[in-house]
This record gives sequence, structure tokens and C-alpha cells, in this order.
Amino acid sequence: MRWSAVTLAVLITGTAVAGYLYYEHLNDNIQKADLTAGTPEQRPPAPKPNTAGQTPLNILVIGSDSRNTKENLKLGGARSSVGGAPLADVQMLVHVSADRSNMSVVSMPRDTLLKLPECTDPETGEVYRATTVRRMTNESLGRGGPGCTVATWEANTGVHIDHFMMVDFSGVVSMADAVGGVPVCVDRNIYSHTSAGKGSGLKLEKGTHAVKGEQALQWLRTRYGFGDGSDIGRAQAQHMYMSSMVRELRENATLSNPGKLRSLAEEATRAITVDEGLGSVKKLYDLSNDLRAVPPERITLATMPFVYEGARVAPKAGDAEKLWRLLREDVALDGKDKKKPKVKDISDQAARPGQIEVSVRNATATGQLALVPGRAGTLATALSGEGFTLARADQQHTEPEDRTVVRYPGTAQEADAQSVAKALKIPLRRVKESADVTGVTVIAGSDWREGTRYPKKDDDDDDTLPLSADALNGADDSACMKVNPDYSW
Repeated sequence: MRWSAVTLAVLITGTAVAGYLYYEHLNDNIQKADLTAGTPEQRPPAPKPNTAGQTPLNILVIGSDSRNTKENLKLGGARSSVGGAPLADVQMLVHVSADRSNMSVVSMPRDTLLKLPECTDPETGEVYRATTVRRMTNESLGRGGPGCTVATWEANTGVHIDHFMMVDFSGVVSMADAVGGVPVCVDRNIYSHTSAGKGSGLKLEKGTHAVKGEQALQWLRTRYGFGDGSDIGRAQAQHMYMSSMVRELRENATLSNPGKLRSLAEEATRAITVDEGLGSVKKLYDLSNDLRAVPPERITLATMPFVYEGARVAPKAGDAEKLWRLLREDVALDGKDKKKPKVKDISDQAARPGQIEVSVRNATATGQLALVPGRAGTLATALSGEGFTLARADQQHTEPEDRTVVRYPGTAQEADAQSVAKALKIPLRRVKESADVTGVTVIAGSDWREGTRYPKKDDDDDDTLPLSADALNGADDSACMKVNPDYSW
């Protein structure tokens, strides 16, 4: 019995040591980089916790087209690309709601034209000045690494990003092999190839196929053959792949299949580059639990609404900004959030206008537009004309806000705040209690850059996803990519 006990103790100790060493091995696999390469003042504020103390989670997923390894060069691209700056050819923002009940995945086409912010390369210290003209957003990766792509998203969407994950060509192939194949569908035979030698090389017969390895990479890179041959069709194919992969992982990567789990852990940790906040197996495991909590039917995959500008695209005014607002306000893109109750009008309980002190802030700047000069003073004067003679412009606070709001510090000031809002024709839904102000405060956002009466917005009470976002539900296993007949065989 003594010998049995000693033997068992040795086995347990040996297993524990081996487990610890393998855990450290996986940690060593993970590459890390700075979360942002932008300046601190560029960053939008982090979302405030809900009443349960929960906050939403925003993760930027980046696909690099780097050919700077033998493996990546073999999988695509010309040798002339070796040594060049990588491009962020895939950019998807994964938004997990504060209560972890739903998830939104939003793609921005790689050729979206935006002004790029100032970035500093964390390895070389080189400073890339903010561009004065619009450039393709995929260039951001070569201006300071993934942290500059994060900074570009934050500057142009106002969404605070918590983490990023980046993968290259060879990483996609190894991950796809580890998963064991991801089902995708085409509505006719496809061969992504042109007489000039362009195309991903994807060749599939009509129907559903489980793609893995290099074929999975071809699927994710295909433009010639899907839709109009632009990055838009490719984004749709990536959404189909991603939602299908989520379903496969939920069904197959369980503790009953340790071999697959070990292979997936090995390949995943070698394939990705992440920020320090995700830089360990423990942190990635905790993240996976957050993601796993969301059922596929509550996952919505969408594309940034856009308009064509020649061969490039630009954010579609109104629709794109509405999508970013929904993410900032943690609104589920599937429309299944509880309807917000109608605001009760208690402005008749307010003090006389001449007794209400009002502060007015100018928050009209955006990632693309500067502050409107004198905006706070203009609105303060307009309020004075309505009898609010104690209205004053606040010149100290000019942080940008996308939506005009009236804030008040406590319930005793709610009626006064509503009275001020009605004088400027601001919807009562925009009157909010906030611990960030000490009195009734009008904040003129980027949606109100001119005039002294708030313009009626058709979507003031509308939190529905714009149709132009081309949404796909994560549980939809019937989706099939439409193949351009010119690329069929």
C-alpha cells in the first residue's frame, strides 16, 4: 500500500508538472503587441457599466496579408511583396453586449476611404502623422502595427475597443485544419481565376462543402467570383465562414474530444497576435467563455453601410453613423432588445426659465470634422432668447459626442432639463441623468452642427439596423454565396 501510494503521488506530481509546462508552452506561443498606437487623447471613452455593473466588450479582429514568411508567400501574393508593409485586409469588430446575451460582428471593407490618425510604431518609435486626405483603411496596419488599425477604428467610429486579435495567411490555414473543416455553400460552380492570373484559386462545385486548410484561405480571400468582384462580396463570404465556424466549434470542440481541443489550442496560440490584455491562455479562455455564452441565433454579422467612390468605398452618411451609434449604445443588432419605455413629460414641474442655470458644451467634432467654432455660444444665446437668461457657454469641455443630449445630475433637475430640451426642440429621449455634470447641461453633438432648433431626425426613436448593413444571422445555416456567372464552370 505504501508503494502504491508513492507511485500514485509520483504520477500525480508528474502529470501536474507536465500540465504546467504545456500551459507555459502555450503562453509562449502567443505573440503580443500594444493595443493602440494612437495618442491617448484620440481614444473615445469606455462605456459606462449597466445597473448590474456589466460593460460591453469590443474586440477588433484583423487579418494581415503579410507575405514576410515562407509559409505566407507560398499561400498567396507576389515575391515583390516580401519586406513590404502588411495591409489589414480583414477588419471585423466583435461587440459582445454587457449582459452577454447577444453579439454583433461588423466588417469594414478594406478599401474604405478614411482619414488615418497619428500613430507611433511601438517598435521603431517612428511617428506617422495624421493624413490630411482619405486613404484606404487597410494601410493602417503598416503605420504602427495592429495598434494603428485599432486607433483608426476608434477615431472614425467613436467605439472604444478593448482588445484586438490578428492572424495571417498561414494562421488561417492551421486554424482551419485544427477545426476540422467549416461548411460553406455556393449557388453554382465557382472557379476564382482570371486570364490575367488574378483570383484566389477557389474551385468548388455547387452546393455545401467543408473547407479547411488552404481551401479555407481561398474562400476567405475570394473577390473574383462573389458578387461584383469587390471587397463587399468577400466580406459576405467571411461572415458565412465565421458564423459556420462558430456553430462547428460549439458542436464539436468539447471536453469529450481532447485531441481536437489540444490541436486547436496549439494552432490558435501560434496563429494569433493579441494585445497584452489577452496575452495568456487564461485570458483567452475567459474570453471564450464570454463568447460561448451567446447563442448563435443572437449573433448578427453585418457590413458597414457604404457608397462607392470609383473603385473604393466610403461610409454611407446616416446609415454608417447609425450603426456605430448602436454599437456605442450597446443596442442589439437583431432587434430583440426590450423596447425602451416612453419618456414621461414632466416639464410643467420645472422652475421658471430665468431661474434655471444652463451650461452649453460644444461637442460637434468627429473623426473627420473639427469643432464648429462658437457653437456653444450660439446655443446659449438662443436659450437666452427663450427666457433662459442664466445659460452660459462652457469653453472647458469640448470632448466630441455623436448625439446631442441634455444631461442633469439628479432627479430634482429632470423637469428643468426637459424644459430646456423643449425650448431647443431636442427630443425628451435625449434628456439623461448623469453623474458627470453638476447642473443642467446641453451638449451639442456632431448631429447638430448648425441652426438653433434641433432638426427632427427620422431615427430618433429607431434602433433598428439599417437594411444597407446586409445582416446575416449566426444561426442561419441555409445561407449560400451567389456566384458571378462569369466565374462559373
